[in-house]
Amino acid sequence: MIEVANRLHTVEEYYFSKKLREVNLMIANGKPVINLGIGSPDLQPPQKVVDAIIDSLKSPVAHKYQSYQGLPELRQAMAKFYKANFKVSLSANTEILPLIGSKEGIMHISMAFLNEGDEVLIPNPGYPTYQSVTKLVGAKGVLYNLDAANNWMPDFNAIEQQDLSKVKLMWVNYPHMPTGAKPSKYVFEELVAFGKKHNILIVNDNPYAFILNQEPTSILSVDGAKEVCLELNSLSKTFNMAGWRVGMVVGDGELISHVLKVKSNMDSGMFYGIQKGAIEALNCSSMWFATLNSVYQERRELVWQLAEALNCTFSRDASGMFVWAKLPAYMKSEEYIDMILKEHHIFITPGTIFGSQGEGYIRFSLCATTEDLHEAITRVL
Repeated sequence: MIEVANRLHTVEEYYFSKKLREVNLMIANGKPVINLGIGSPDLQPPQKVVDAIIDSLKSPVAHKYQSYQGLPELRQAMAKFYKANFKVSLSANTEILPLIGSKEGIMHISMAFLNEGDEVLIPNPGYPTYQSVTKLVGAKGVLYNLDAANNWMPDFNAIEQQDLSKVKLMWVNYPHMPTGAKPSKYVFEELVAFGKKHNILIVNDNPYAFILNQEPTSILSVDGAKEVCLELNSLSKTFNMAGWRVGMVVGDGELISHVLKVKSNMDSGMFYGIQKGAIEALNCSSMWFATLNSVYQERRELVWQLAEALNCTFSRDASGMFVWAKLPAYMKSEEYIDMILKEHHIFITPGTIFGSQGEGYIRFSLCATTEDLHEAITRVL
């Protein structure tokens, strides 16, 4: 047998990769499972985005290798988007790097800035990829707990009690996934000050800014943030383009140049047509967000009904495409969702896949039709 690299012993197969095999087997056996576990948009992108990729195929350069930094007009569209929506000025030439989905940016940033043995502050609960990528590059994850009592914001007093001498990077994710907690400007200011005080790179993962959120924000809007911050963003949720794989990392030009060194050795540029479609998406008017959120608002109302039918509690002030709900006392997340899957054929995500602080919680996705949501409510009543 050929032995695998030691790094693979530090991570496990992604939860959804395993669990969806079980769900798909149930469906194959005739069980009508309603999937409320995955945050994969089921709505269509803007029609002009689809038209743009179709038209792009006629270009004589469509099938050639593309620039590692993306088309100039794509970076210009990203700069315009940040200026219009976040009031953040970015140089299209040096401060924006398009990505083949923002998820790859987590790996690129980690490879660019972390050495073996460096430590990384990781939110608990939080996106599992932060922890797995940290392990894959040989660094050590140090969890910082988030809880409902503090509206799922970092407790800087608690973090300061730790030895931070080896910490080089901190992952934050606001609006927060899985809880939907929205950041205040004060929290972003505290994060920037914390990064400067301890010489820690703060990376805000920001793909949910426009989903059921009236005040989209960027950590780069804080004065001096570019000195110690990068931000990841994505078109996946904002424009229903998850499978297109379009994202970006933005920030100080020198920091971006280090990420580019990694990326340029990992791929050969984004497909031309995808870039042309992304340009059209980024130029959409505010009516697009209003229309999109009207659909998610209707769905969220139904998910709230479902959560109440399951005797769960939740915040009505959260944003994003999920509902984070607290289970009745003494119930375990994974046991509970397995019971709901078995008895009602509804798949919901257990909070524990996001960390130990997710115990006692479950997460509902809004990426399901109103018909499916009505059916789910009927099944549990």
